[in-house]
Amino acid sequence: MTNEKEYIPKSAMSIHAHPDDQEFSIGGTLAKWAKAGCEIISVTITSGDSGSNDSTKDGKYKPELAKLREVEQQNANDVLGVKHTVFMRYLDGELQPTLALRKELTKLIRQYKPEVVLAGNPEAWFYGNEYVNHPDHRAAAQAATEAVFPSAGTRLIFTDLLDAGYEPHNVKKLYVHGTDKPDTWIDITETIDTKIEALKKHASQIPVDEVEKWMKDWAKEDAKDKGFEYAESYRVMVLVNEEEK
Repeated sequence: MTNEKEYIPKSAMSIHAHPDDQEFSIGGTLAKWAKAGCEIISVTITSGDSGSNDSTKDGKYKPELAKLREVEQQNANDVLGVKHTVFMRYLDGELQPTLALRKELTKLIRQYKPEVVLAGNPEAWFYGNEYVNHPDHRAAAQAATEAVFPSAGTRLIFTDLLDAGYEPHNVKKLYVHGTDKPDTWIDITETIDTKIEALKKHASQIPVDEVEKWMKDWAKEDAKDKGFEYAESYRVMVLVNEEEK
């Protein structure tokens, strides 16, 4: 078991399917790292344009909702201290882990050259007996993982990216959240309130008066027996071992 209290990467890329996924899952970590000087790149693959069950709305509302949710995501990123925001604008609810998506993510990784990437768990179908993981979450996680390895660092994968000047880049660590087998816990006690403030920016999606209790309950459970009050947990894949260099 590793409790990463001190490690702060120089740069980190967050890759998620929808506006608000990042804040629900890793907002405390990003706020902590940004505060310590880490350059954060936030990638949102879909625009969240299906995120409404209002019976007065129809398909014509989707472009308006997409714009609203991008504004909410940008506002949340501003709270967290994110330096770069990327909207890929795929359709919400229809995401697939295609080669085209993997290639676009590979390009972004080669462009920004993050030290670490944070993404969801591509293997997660069920959480408890009350939540079926959204297929967009799994698709985003799979595409992100495959972009991190092998695509971003392999010279002759997507050679047209190479021709365009996007040289290979090896991500050092992949932080996978939403796993039932975490090995790393990050103390977010000092940034839990920032996480909550950022999540509240997604007012079109959540009951803002309730999220503080949700986030503190979840983070307290993650921190159980770890020696601090609030945490976010991960399985960390070490892809570049500094000790072997």
